[in-house]
Amino acid sequence: MDEAAEQGRRTRWHRSAVLAALMLAAFTFNTAENLPIGLLELIADSLRVSVPAVGLLVTGYGVTVAVASVPLAHAMRSVPRRHVLTALLTALVVSSLVAAAATSYGPLLAARLLTALAQALFWAVMGQVAVGLFSPEVRGRVVGALSVAGSLALVLGVPAGTWLGRRDGWPVPVVVVAALGFLSLVTIAALLPTTRPDEERAAYGTRPDARRFGTVLAAGTLSATGAFAGFTYIVRFLGNVSGFSPNAVSALLVVFGVACLIGVTITGTLLDRFPQATLVAAVATQAVGMLGLYLFGTDPVPAVLSLILMGGALGPVFMTTQNAMLHYAPGRTDIALAANSGCYNAGIAAGAALGGLVLRLGAVRGAFLVGGVVSVGACVVLAGAEVAWRGSTGAGRRGVGEERRVGT
Repeated sequence: MDEAAEQGRRTRWHRSAVLAALMLAAFTFNTAENLPIGLLELIADSLRVSVPAVGLLVTGYGVTVAVASVPLAHAMRSVPRRHVLTALLTALVVSSLVAAAATSYGPLLAARLLTALAQALFWAVMGQVAVGLFSPEVRGRVVGALSVAGSLALVLGVPAGTWLGRRDGWPVPVVVVAALGFLSLVTIAALLPTTRPDEERAAYGTRPDARRFGTVLAAGTLSATGAFAGFTYIVRFLGNVSGFSPNAVSALLVVFGVACLIGVTITGTLLDRFPQATLVAAVATQAVGMLGLYLFGTDPVPAVLSLILMGGALGPVFMTTQNAMLHYAPGRTDIALAANSGCYNAGIAAGAALGGLVLRLGAVRGAFLVGGVVSVGACVVLAGAEVAWRGSTGAGRRGVGEERRVGT
């Protein structure tokens, strides 16, 4: 009994340590993705390139994740997840060190694209591995923990990296990213068991449903498009429309990040009990926040309240769609998670382009109107699919009842 108890404690410790390493990896990848946003001018001055060229380090990153997620997940579908994760984290460490050592634009861009390829596959396998460590009853809480870690990148990782880069030079926070990635790498390589992907506990959805799977993908893509049609230009909106000073705008971006963190924390506690309701609530809250900014953004108080609503929904939307993939995936969950990540990143790129088009045709407020309307469209997709699904299952139950009456 003592030996069995000791083995149980060791197993629980291993699971917790691997989950912590995956959370750290999620934080590190998200920090790496968004870090150039705070260092644009420093990198541009150091490498003697334009700010838009440095901006391509962010745009190109997102497009790479969108395009590569499903093909990479399919190519690696038979490789044990321990090997996949250690390879991805090795790529993160190496690419970050190459980026930090870059003295020209070309090597930096190449390193960023390597990091993006690693992240494209990381999001496809991370959730599957993490939830597979624990019982199905707590999958939502595990997804919530990973989402909290990813959201901390915006609240802590990027601001801290920006401060460190301005103080000691932009390569320094990139080296810190490599160090954090190495810590995750060592932990996962040492503690994660080597198993075949199709033998893992979360390899397949708990309630496979191709119709709901497609609905969630469509709604998630629309939601990302709507959110980033406005959020991409939030700094200009808060300054030009709401009338906040540059320092106040910086503080409000921190408020936005904190709201996102609070949103994923609250959603994580509800996800296991109300998976569908939390998804609808997140998308609806985003729509209310964006339309609130359009309607009342000229008044500072309603503008801040609407910004908080939008921030509180942004993280939970992706979090709840990832959770839905683990339930409704019609095949392997890694492919479903890759599809969701790819569609979401495609939505981000489409939203930024849509907002830019609206901006060229009119005022920045229009971007939030369009983004809010697209977000409402995501709500309509979810609600319409749910009504259709309930109607079809109700008809099916009535049909079974009629057959029984005829048979008797």
